Amino acid sequence: MSDDLDQLIKTVEEQEQRLVFPGFTEADAWRLGGLLVNLATERRLPVAVDIRRGRQQLFHAALPGATADNDAWIERKVRVVYRFGASSYLVGRRLAAKGRQLDAAQGVDPARYAAHGGAFPVRLANAGVIGVVTVSGLPQADDHALVVEAIETFLAAG
Repeated sequence: MSDDLDQLIKTVEEQEQRLVFPGFTEADAWRLGGLLVNLATERRLPVAVDIRRGRQQLFHAALPGATADNDAWIERKVRVVYRFGASSYLVGRRLAAKGRQLDAAQGVDPARYAAHGGAFPVRLANAGVIGVVTVSGLPQADDHALVVEAIETFLAAG
């Protein structure tokens, strides 16, 4: 494993340990979704934004330039978070560090699962992963970074 990939994995693991929600309501999803839409709109990013709690979609928006293909990627990334309990980016980077991909060897169909950045777990301190915040439309590192930035801002605002 390269030192850069090792450091990236450690950084994403730290983000997941640090970015834990005290609770997560419908109003929280709306506020966080609005924050993501505002960030993406200001930067003219062609993304789709999706927020879920369990199986319920609480927020979804497609900005100019986003396509239905972004929605398909969201579905695949969300499945990774729920299946592995970690961000889609972290799952993909851990596999890359081992020279592997997300496929039948991990018990999943790659047509239904995508270990590409952009889906981040909504984790509660005493409950674990209860939801997912996802962005699709940018290179995977940028999708991940946008979600992390929004969650950091959201949690800092209380």
